Amino acid sequence: MLSNRTRAWHLSAMRIHLQNPGNDPLFDFSRAMWDAVAAQAPDVGEGHDVSIGVTPADFLACMRHAEALVCDASVIRALFPCPAPNLKLIFLTNAGLDTLAPFTWLPPNVVLMNNRGTHGAKSGEFALMSILMLANRIPAMVANQRHGVWRKLWGSVLRDRNLTVVGLGTLGGATAEHATRFGMHVTGVRAHPAPHPACARVIGTDALDEVLPETEFLVLACPLTEATRGLMTRDRLESLPSSAGVVNIGRGELLDQDALCDLLDQEHLSGAVLDVFTPEPIPPGHRLWSTRNLVISPHTSADDPLTYNKDSLAIFLDNLRALRDGRDLPNRYDIARGY
Repeated sequence: MLSNRTRAWHLSAMRIHLQNPGNDPLFDFSRAMWDAVAAQAPDVGEGHDVSIGVTPADFLACMRHAEALVCDASVIRALFPCPAPNLKLIFLTNAGLDTLAPFTWLPPNVVLMNNRGTHGAKSGEFALMSILMLANRIPAMVANQRHGVWRKLWGSVLRDRNLTVVGLGTLGGATAEHATRFGMHVTGVRAHPAPHPACARVIGTDALDEVLPETEFLVLACPLTEATRGLMTRDRLESLPSSAGVVNIGRGELLDQDALCDLLDQEHLSGAVLDVFTPEPIPPGHRLWSTRNLVISPHTSADDPLTYNKDSLAIFLDNLRALRDGRDLPNRYDIARGY
């Protein structure tokens, strides 16, 4: 059994299985992709017996021998539990694994990892784009265009505006870094308020209510846990200034979605850009489709098909390096904490 401080492993010729998702070819693994990433980390990437599965039959056959599995959450939902007598590691190409709870499917003594770190570049740029859209009233302009209304709306620069970022991990940290370069005053919010180099100040979640009345832009970028579920209640959303904009790149359940729609329709808030929702996909006829000054992104803010799997495999190999050296695994998923 692997302890939190992992003992060193001899990694030569591990049996590693990569399973492609069943309905998302943009995020398929290939032999050429594995070879290219492994060549960049030959100390831990070479010498393994690597298989790539496409069908459920491929998966079942390869799992009889696999010591490590690399796949996304959809594979787990569709194909676990399964016979895997030699399995020691599961590396999922997802950061948030809340959709896989409860984790009764996880075989005993198998270490679970996520791909935290893969999403930073794309999600940071998406969040900054969203803030710029809100600052320049783009959601309202899109609504006016849809209805054939010519109405001048004036935007403003980001310099000296107040941004609050809830969650300072990969997503929120990248967002804060971009915003600081634009001269914004960034307040970070996280459970343990240690300083962050891109934030003018960092506060604990228990102090969130103190900063909301001065927050011009709010970005939700934290994982979904029991502590963050429903974090942005109706009262908290109402405490934002009437011109405030909201961006959610975390999880839909972080906020009171109906309350947000009400406040947008009432123009208490100036606009929102949402990438995550409850439920997903959004059903036809749902009020989200017609909410005023809302831009919808269908849960695509953090994933770049050109780089996603390559970056995930590089992170997987970095964890194998830590395993070899007896160090803590950087991407080990803590089920109790939820990240």
